[in-house]
Amino acid sequence: MSYKVIQWATGGVGRAAIEAVLDHPDLELVGCWVHSEAKSGKDVGEILGIDRVGVTATNDMHDILAMEADCVVYTPLFPTEQEVLDLLASGKNVVTSVGWVYPFKTMDLTAINEACQQGNSALHGTGIHPGGMTERFPLTLSALSRAITHVQIDEYSDIRTYGAPNVVRDMMLFGHTPEDARKSPMVQFMSHGFMQSIDMVADELGFNLDPKKRTIHDLSVATAPIDSPIGIIPAGHVAAQKFTWQGLVNDEPVITATVSWLMGEENLEPGWAFGPEGPRYEIAVSGDPDMQMIIHGCHPHSVEAGLERNEGIVVTALHCVSAIPYLCEAGPGVKTYLDLPLISGRAAPEFQK
Repeated sequence: MSYKVIQWATGGVGRAAIEAVLDHPDLELVGCWVHSEAKSGKDVGEILGIDRVGVTATNDMHDILAMEADCVVYTPLFPTEQEVLDLLASGKNVVTSVGWVYPFKTMDLTAINEACQQGNSALHGTGIHPGGMTERFPLTLSALSRAITHVQIDEYSDIRTYGAPNVVRDMMLFGHTPEDARKSPMVQFMSHGFMQSIDMVADELGFNLDPKKRTIHDLSVATAPIDSPIGIIPAGHVAAQKFTWQGLVNDEPVITATVSWLMGEENLEPGWAFGPEGPRYEIAVSGDPDMQMIIHGCHPHSVEAGLERNEGIVVTALHCVSAIPYLCEAGPGVKTYLDLPLISGRAAPEFQK
């Protein structure tokens, strides 16, 4: 059975999602929404710089709503709930990398549930962090331990490999003063997702969390000018950031998720570094016995390679696309990892049946 898919937005995640849909044996790309008029009317292949694929992009929401499709991969930089509501109500399942990973405790889902019932559709929030690294893999690893006291999920990334200089400079506020960087909207936006991840892990493992979670935002500044893809970062300006979210029991952390973004490892104060394992994801479950998992492959081998094709962006898209066949069979409503069966990728096209 082939599921018809629409891609919403063609940024880094969207482009990787389109590539994944095109070589997935169970999926067919039938539509694409783009933000700019300049892309509207073009073949999707032209936008991606590949051969024509026979799908014309549009920036008209009405075109998308009227289109026959099973699922929309919704990957804008920031979500607009009304867009998601309209897509669901039109009868299209939605898988997204920008929210709703486990929204039951932090959001009013009345409108979402009504749209799902109206369209007989489902909504699944996923991605990589929050997403697979923050929920799916810690929960899988936890099955090998008992009497669990703490779950730790860490990301260590070289932010120089992220090919979105406007986002890095103007939203993440790298290169700004520490005073300005503490006002970054990314803190609130990311907290929304990571708090939901913590709730999912806590609920599944049975932790009785305190009502209030903890958020920590640490900064490291340049001690000398640092050359970066966003330009020279002057001494005294932000060149690394670490975000920490914690679920607490009796004010003690039992689930901790961190994101460490560094502009390399030189000329930083504090002198943060990746360590011998380099950029990676690291998952640790404290219990009997303790378990640890280190995941490589989601980070580029060099700054230049990352600016060309960042594996972290790609795996975010792939975790969305891989979920599509399972979501389309899940029935209406908000669906998390806990509601879906085992999700897997697919063989390379030349090896498929």
